[in-house]
Amino acid sequence: MATYLDEIVAAHRAAAAADARPIEALLDRARVQPSGRHFEDALRVAAATATGYPAVIAEVKRRSPSQGPLAPDLDPAALAQAYEAGGATCLSVLTDRDFFGAQPDDLIEARGACSLPILRKDFTLGPADVCDAVLMGADAVLLIAAVLDDAELADLHGLAHELRVDPLVEVHDEAEAERALAVGATLIGVNQRDLVTFEVDTARAERMSSVLPDHVVRVAESGIASPDDARRLGRAGYHAVLVGETLVRSVDPVATLRNLRGEP
Repeated sequence: MATYLDEIVAAHRAAAAADARPIEALLDRARVQPSGRHFEDALRVAAATATGYPAVIAEVKRRSPSQGPLAPDLDPAALAQAYEAGGATCLSVLTDRDFFGAQPDDLIEARGACSLPILRKDFTLGPADVCDAVLMGADAVLLIAAVLDDAELADLHGLAHELRVDPLVEVHDEAEAERALAVGATLIGVNQRDLVTFEVDTARAERMSSVLPDHVVRVAESGIASPDDARRLGRAGYHAVLVGETLVRSVDPVATLRNLRGEP
């Protein structure tokens, strides 16, 4: 039986196969883009000045395959401004249209409304995806170890650095963490959501923390809904938490974000 992940990845690989744009032309355009806002560095600076709570990567997300519509009519610019006002260190913006309901200019509008570094949250499967992230103004790209073989992971990780965007390598277990470290990843996210069942295991990140060396910026993803969740993950060694559904469903994202960061 096909899973959510199988369907999503198959659709993205089919779209990549049908993409007739010359890759060298895309690479040439991406190489001359100005340097971005240094996503990983922003997390390192925030971690160095943390007071018990990890930094927050706040997500712009309209829907999810498992939960359905979350905030289909959100204003990405207004939400980005609210996140910045609430003290987010970085943003994550979903750009997948078919499965996550993104609109074509969500990332561009969010970037234009704030000064925060932005992760393009999508299924990065080939060089064109990295180029597109650079061209739309992203400062980081997501590389999901579960959907990339070793060669793809190494090549895309290297290309991201060549194009001056930070690769966030997402892992779900110890084997994937070893693969991320093998390609030199220094920014690793542990997703507590099982990409096959889409169920959340809120203890996964704590279990995984011990396999990530000290030089790695650690990000916990999914299942973070309260200040207690954030503080627990901070104690487990995570520099940042990526929070989506809790924030986009909030009637006051500024207050919710401040609360997640331990502010009164």
